[in-house]
Amino acid sequence: MDCQWVDRCQAYHAVERQHGAPHLQAAPDLVPVQPRIHVQVRDLPDGAVGVEWDVRACGSFEADPGRWRRLRPGQAVPT
Repeated sequence: MDCQWVDRCQAYHAVERQHGAPHLQAAPDLVPVQPRIHVQVRDLPDGAVGVEWDVRACGSFEADPGRWRRLRPGQAVPT
């Protein structure tokens, strides 16, 4: 979220797709170096199963605090 490349990152784009979230960019062009995506399987009500995806680390990370908020002003930051 606080990465300079969040809108251009193909790994973040894949996580957006898994969440059914609107993409920050339709065709990201940055192939990240060694992204680490954490996938968690969770029990949901009524015996359903959910999957949570998060980019946890990446060799391409460059800090840019507030980047996601500047790209989506007024929207809640995904958790």
